[in-house]
Amino acid sequence: MRDFLLADHAIIRACYDNTHEIAPGVYRSFQPSPSRIAKWAREGVKTIVNLRGPKPSPALFLEEEACALHGLTLENFRVFSREAPSKEILRGARDLIGRIAYPAVFHCKSGADRAGLFSALYLFFTGAAPLDRALAQLSFRYGHIKQGKTGVIDAAFALYLDHARTHGLSLGDVDAFLDWAMSDAYDPVAVKRDFLGNWWGNFLTEKVLKRE
Repeated sequence: MRDFLLADHAIIRACYDNTHEIAPGVYRSFQPSPSRIAKWAREGVKTIVNLRGPKPSPALFLEEEACALHGLTLENFRVFSREAPSKEILRGARDLIGRIAYPAVFHCKSGADRAGLFSALYLFFTGAAPLDRALAQLSFRYGHIKQGKTGVIDAAFALYLDHARTHGLSLGDVDAFLDWAMSDAYDPVAVKRDFLGNWWGNFLTEKVLKRE
C-alpha cells in the first residue's frame, strides 16, 4: 500500500477524480484503490479492464485482491500511451469489448491516454458514436495531451480519418476501419517514427505528469 500511495502516485489521484461515464453502465477511470473497487462492486460493476496490463506491481496485487474479494472479473489488457495502437491491440480490443460482462470500468494509471483510447474504441466498435465523435475521448478534458508524445495515438487515427474522407467511407463503418488497419496501409511503427510532439507538450507529459 505504501508503494501504491507514493511510487504509483495514488495520493495525487486522490485529489482529482478522473472517472467518467462514457455510455450507460460503462466508465473510464484511473488506477483504482481497493476502497474504490469495493464502491464499484456495490454499484453493480461486474468487470474491470486494467489497461496497464498484467505486469506484476503493488497496484496490480491490490487490484487482484480487491476484485477477488468483491466478486468482480479483472481483465488485464495492455495498451500503450506513446505508441500508435498495434493491429493486435485493435483486434483484441474489439474482441474484449464484445465478450466482457457489463457494467464495466476501463482504467489505466491516470485515466487520460490509454483509458481515452479504449473508451473511443468502445464507442466506435459498439456503434455508439462514429469514429470522429468517439475520438473526443482523447481530449484535454480527461488529461490527454495531443501535443506531447501521447499524441501519437491521435496521429494514427488522423490517418484513417483522412483515408475515409478521401474515399467517401462512413466514419461509422467499423469493418472498413479494421480492413484498413489490418492492411499494409497502416504501419504503427512508421506512425510512431514520424510523429513529433512539440517541446512543451513533451515536457508536460514526460517531465511534469510523468505519464506511464
